Amino acid sequence: MGARKVCYNHVGGVVPVYVPDTSAIIEGIISKLVKEGKIRGKIVIHRAVLAELEHQANIGKATGFAGLAEVRRLRELARQGLIEVELGGERPKAFEIKTAHLGSIDALIRDYAYEIGATLITGDRVQALVAEAMGINVIYIPPKREIKLSIEDMFDDNTMSIHLKEGVKPLAKKGRPGEWKLVPIGDKPLSRKEIEEIAREIIEAAKRRADGFIESDRSGSTIVQLGLYRIVITRPPFSDGWEITAVKPLRKLRLEDYKLPAKVLRRLEERAEGILIAGAPGMGKTTFAQALAEYYARKGKIVKTIESPRDMVLPSEITQYSKTYAESGELH
Repeated sequence: MGARKVCYNHVGGVVPVYVPDTSAIIEGIISKLVKEGKIRGKIVIHRAVLAELEHQANIGKATGFAGLAEVRRLRELARQGLIEVELGGERPKAFEIKTAHLGSIDALIRDYAYEIGATLITGDRVQALVAEAMGINVIYIPPKREIKLSIEDMFDDNTMSIHLKEGVKPLAKKGRPGEWKLVPIGDKPLSRKEIEEIAREIIEAAKRRADGFIESDRSGSTIVQLGLYRIVITRPPFSDGWEITAVKPLRKLRLEDYKLPAKVLRRLEERAEGILIAGAPGMGKTTFAQALAEYYARKGKIVKTIESPRDMVLPSEITQYSKTYAESGELH
């Protein structure tokens, strides 16, 4: 590495310089720190970050769109005079973008922060530890357990799911499995910008909340689990517009609550194999599967689930596997 540089302003004072990595941009950390007055000075966005976000957006991943939206917010804050924003570093090679998951982009950003004497901002613990080992100043923002989402405010005790689509008034499915109705919960149709903002908020929360994860992020669709909420985000070209569906279980049942015939219970306990749970959407298939898994766990059996998406709410003694993240040979 070459000699480290220091940035000065026009009157000779040192200007604080910050270099955010991709995780910080995607999670919306930087704009929040600026709005809270916690950072001032110059923010240098490495071209590798933009290249990675562009790649993700081009293949339809929500993380790419969320990151590009954060860059737009930073540009707006710069126009307001709160910070300076500029690009730095060289655009990565194609193979570096494709191997970003192996840490190649993180290394480029880290080395650049070292070379210009900047503070690295990251939401990635490993990135923070490596940077500190290199002697780089680091602002590490650890995941928060709870980040309140605007979509959570749309739920009440009687709401099974929320349905948001651009150009349509927001709808809530209210009632219980087998007996529900769709009810408008807004006076005007949602714009694409409003839906995109809600989607960005969900993606950021999934990346930062301890009880959240992105189950699947494909071209045109993203599946997120946030605590009890299972959220599906779709966008063109997969769907004809942006759409968000969020589902939350109303109640948790034990197998005994279903009042099954004694003969069926004996069959389940003694020699049930290949149980098929069938029913229309919203009829409670997942709720019954949860009750069945917990029933076997209470009987002292080792219980593991294979799910796609991994959205059942189960006690910690039951291991939940994600079909999305595994090859068939790993699961069978």
